[in-house]
Amino acid sequence: MPSSQSLRLLIITYYWPPSGGAGVQRCLKFVKHLGSFGVEPTVLTVDPDEASYPVRDESLLAEVPTGVRVIRTGTSEPFESYKKLTGRAVPYGGFANEGKPGLMQKALRFVRGNLFIPDPRRGWNRHALAAVEKLLKAGETFDAVLTSSPPHSTQLIGLELQKRHGLRWLADMRDPWTDIYYYKDLHHTPLAAWLDARYERRVLTQADAVLVTSPETKRLFQAKLPDLPSAKFQVLPNGYDESDFRRPSQPPTDCLRITHTGTITELYHIGRLLEAIAACAARHPDVPLRLRFVGQVSAELRGQIEHAGLLSATEFIAFVPHDKSVEYLLSASALLMAIPDVPRNFGILPGKVFEYLAANKPILCVGPTGSDADNLLQECGAGQALPYEDYALMLETLETLVAQWRISPNLDLPAVSHQRYARKSLTEQLALLARRLTSGEH
Repeated sequence: MPSSQSLRLLIITYYWPPSGGAGVQRCLKFVKHLGSFGVEPTVLTVDPDEASYPVRDESLLAEVPTGVRVIRTGTSEPFESYKKLTGRAVPYGGFANEGKPGLMQKALRFVRGNLFIPDPRRGWNRHALAAVEKLLKAGETFDAVLTSSPPHSTQLIGLELQKRHGLRWLADMRDPWTDIYYYKDLHHTPLAAWLDARYERRVLTQADAVLVTSPETKRLFQAKLPDLPSAKFQVLPNGYDESDFRRPSQPPTDCLRITHTGTITELYHIGRLLEAIAACAARHPDVPLRLRFVGQVSAELRGQIEHAGLLSATEFIAFVPHDKSVEYLLSASALLMAIPDVPRNFGILPGKVFEYLAANKPILCVGPTGSDADNLLQECGAGQALPYEDYALMLETLETLVAQWRISPNLDLPAVSHQRYARKSLTEQLALLARRLTSGEH
């Protein structure tokens, strides 16, 4: 229930509607529900006409609550030059839309990793800071500031605001910083890597609270700075919005369709699963096995699908608005997700997993046993991790799905325990944390 006195929270995020993709969902859903818990949010973001979004989703604008103030600023970024030099769109996280890099792309990644630290969107910071200064000079007050990243340069805005004005500051870090799985692809020099790590340490040290999305990311950050109190790092996972899943589930009756939504590349190492799907389809020709990928799929992974002999059974659908993506989840028999096969991947917990859980479908998760994703799936009774090379377990899992499909093509799970990951429940946790922080409780 809202308290008698609203807490004023300034949320600073680069990704905001009409930006699309996974990065926009967290802050958007927080803002959607914060008013229910006595928190008045103000959003500071970038002007979409100047922003460099990998994807846009205009439909998300309708989810911004009426009455919430959204302040948009200009920015100064190098992505127009990037597009002119390469003829390519703005890179996705992990360069998923670039495929195998050529010499030009490698050179540009080197420039990005060494001349734009922490990242090229740092050009937005001075515009954002100027906007906050204008608000404060006009007499506005905020009880706390939340900065959400990536881009991790956004955290430097919080760092500066705390230094200038002593504002209570929550650093919301949706991904690791210098430990992100594609960090090595930026080809940092020792000096650039040192400077980036220094920024990371300053943010982790100076923020009043650090929000992370998985237990492993908390362990990762704590290991860097073991003298910091554990309570400073709060696990506040991503989730799903119950209102997105009020429509009925409609699994197909003419095939067993396995659906993946979002970005996927060869780094996710689903090759053995593709082989197992092909083998299962050959064994059971009476059960049509189909694959559907909704979103960005790398050229290399498409080649793996073709090599497995599954191209004719696979449907590729380009990026769609979020509500349409939910429709595709609900029209699947089972869902596919994968964790990149990279070092320190135990804490990678894709935001999509919570929407997968809300869809109540069996989940085939290619990734390491004992990871945060594996633990979550088993906790909710939605599946388990299938190790990258465990062909036997993959085939056994698929055979079970085929046997169940023969009995009934509706494979929906009877009772997935995922209510604690509803966005409204998670937003309540954020509101309580902000209140403790502003009241001096640490």
